[in-house]
Amino acid sequence: MIKKIFITSAFILSLNFGFACTNFLVGKAATLDGSTLISYNADSYFLFGAMCQYPAATYPSGTMLDVHDWDSGKYLGKIKQVEKTYSVIGNMNEHQVSIGETTFGGRPELVDSTAKVDYGSLMYIALQRSKTAREAIKVMTDIVAEYGYYSEGESFSIADPNEVWILEMVGKGANNKGAVWVAQRIPDDCVSAHANQARITTFPYDDKVNCLYADDVIAFAREKGYFKGKNKDFSFSDTYAPLDYVALRACEGRVWSFFRKLDPTMEKYITYVKGETAERMPLWIKPTFKLTAQKLKECMRDQYEGTEFDMSKGLAAGPFGSKLRCSPLTYKVDSVEYLHERPTATQQTGFTFVAQMRSWLPDYIGGILWFGVDDAATGLYVPMYCGINRVPECYRQDNGSLLEYSGTSAFWIYNGVANYAYSKYSYMLPDIKKVQSKWEGDFNSLVPAIDKVAVGMTEADARIFLTDFSVAQAENSTAAWKKLGEYLLVKYMDGNIKAEKNGKFIQNEYKIPPTIIRAGYPEEFMRQMVKENPGLRVKSQKELDNRK
Repeated sequence: MIKKIFITSAFILSLNFGFACTNFLVGKAATLDGSTLISYNADSYFLFGAMCQYPAATYPSGTMLDVHDWDSGKYLGKIKQVEKTYSVIGNMNEHQVSIGETTFGGRPELVDSTAKVDYGSLMYIALQRSKTAREAIKVMTDIVAEYGYYSEGESFSIADPNEVWILEMVGKGANNKGAVWVAQRIPDDCVSAHANQARITTFPYDDKVNCLYADDVIAFAREKGYFKGKNKDFSFSDTYAPLDYVALRACEGRVWSFFRKLDPTMEKYITYVKGETAERMPLWIKPTFKLTAQKLKECMRDQYEGTEFDMSKGLAAGPFGSKLRCSPLTYKVDSVEYLHERPTATQQTGFTFVAQMRSWLPDYIGGILWFGVDDAATGLYVPMYCGINRVPECYRQDNGSLLEYSGTSAFWIYNGVANYAYSKYSYMLPDIKKVQSKWEGDFNSLVPAIDKVAVGMTEADARIFLTDFSVAQAENSTAAWKKLGEYLLVKYMDGNIKAEKNGKFIQNEYKIPPTIIRAGYPEEFMRQMVKENPGLRVKSQKELDNRK
């Protein structure tokens, strides 16, 4: 059995309150077309799904930048602004640099509440100041060295058209400026992942091309009494973010589910995820086939289908196989703690993306942020070129909020479809998948043609053209999702199903359906209902005749 180690209360809280995300990373030699890919489900019950925008700008010498905590909005302080910044759309800048993250928490005493820069601000500041992934790592680590690191431990995915990196970082505690960190480059022919658990263990100190780290990453651990062994045996994850069962099952489980799709030999690590064996999964693997951006989108929609963790099975899934699990993640029955499975695709996703970086095209054309809002399983990934100059109205941050419904906000429209679908998931999800597949298939066909046209234009004209295209796809697909919601309401109203033929509802001359499909419940669920309440059995006429 694996030795049980503590996990921080901060990490448990981050999962139970919804600050829990998933990232997948793919090197350029592991993709079919030579692009690099990273993905991000930004999961939080407190996150309104929208697309941020930071236009390129120049600033006078001495300008200061106000920093607000990305999660809470709390003002943290001022840092020096640089002379020139690059434009950013979502989590990709105009040079195709892209960044995602997942929170692993780590040791709670290492959170520095006196620092000036949090993890979210760090990402978007780095995007405004970096032309490559390596530059972004330097920007991020230099900033926390000067101004401190306000947040819990984080794993960052950082990529450009040529390189893909994981950077893992944790603070040094209150009033102790800086952070300890390690960054490793993913081999070009490999894929990696992280999901709210630090994954870098031992690392090659002498490979300064593919591995970067804080000078005191080991010395600080020794100073704090976290590590006493030989340098070669030092593990960042085991030292700064020790595992326990929740981290294995709820976090490493998502990595395992991704890896097993790409290499069947990774199935064996299910015993590790279940806390039965101690051998950790590798940081990266070489897939048995080359990936596409579309394949990565499908992986981001994973709900453990085909495994013993399948979210559509069991009592918690209800009669119609819903993956919805009400929070918190962990719960107690008779003082014994249990947990729900935690899949990659989850209802509390604010926004999601697959970032695709293509080195053979000009940057403003080469970078595509395949962007969506809400649950990836029921949502859509829409192509947003990194060279665009405005955000679609449906994705704007000021179009609605978590407490203000907007009929033109993609976040609310997609949530409407998803939340209705959870009630009859096994029936509605296939209907949603049909529309999802049609739109994404069309996108995948359109993009090569759009690339070709844009390449033949001046940069200024291309940016206008790509903006118009991206905005149109976002607005049109959001309108289509509104229609999808209306269709599902009509078809499944009151728990029954209206029959269709050739894509249209069957109806008589008065627009009334001649019949309604009463689907009832699956047999397994009916047996459970009978077991719980056998008194609901319908008595025979003979039994009634024999009443006293």
